[in-house]
Amino acid sequence: MLTIDPRRSLLLVVDFQSRLMPVIHDGEIAIRNTSRLIKAAELFGVPRLFTEQNARGLGSTVADLAVEQGHLFHKQYFDACREDGFLDRVPADGHIVVVGCEAHVCVQQTVLGLLAASRKTYVVRDAIGSRHPENKETAVRRLQRHGAEIVTTEMVIFEWLQTAEHPRFREAIALIR
Repeated sequence: MLTIDPRRSLLLVVDFQSRLMPVIHDGEIAIRNTSRLIKAAELFGVPRLFTEQNARGLGSTVADLAVEQGHLFHKQYFDACREDGFLDRVPADGHIVVVGCEAHVCVQQTVLGLLAASRKTYVVRDAIGSRHPENKETAVRRLQRHGAEIVTTEMVIFEWLQTAEHPRFREAIALIR
């Protein structure tokens, strides 16, 4: 199957932290799209895993994102996969949908780690950010070259939805509008 399977999905929310987000280019767009994906994940029963990088220095996850709706994993490595126990929380046969900051640091290194661990990984282009746009774009190109699928928020929601006859169709469409 080439589409994202909601029954096999995990939404990985990387480092949307309070002291970092004010300097992220178009950070409010990344937060808004991530919030939509968190709500969609809740609609479709997709588990959520949040990471925080050095929370003492960068603060906790921004209030707009409902961490209580998922599991929180604290880390020091930029690549979360290097932390003890992280890969145990990421299903080997899962479809890992990744959002977060910064695209060229923690998102990129974590996605490369997931790919090295043979995890099917989807990077949501409009729900990741960096301080400088060229860093984000370079990371997206690199991740795609290494095998990550590059998708958008709407692509993920419609692939999780699968059909216009889904019982949560109207709720899902409301997230896109």
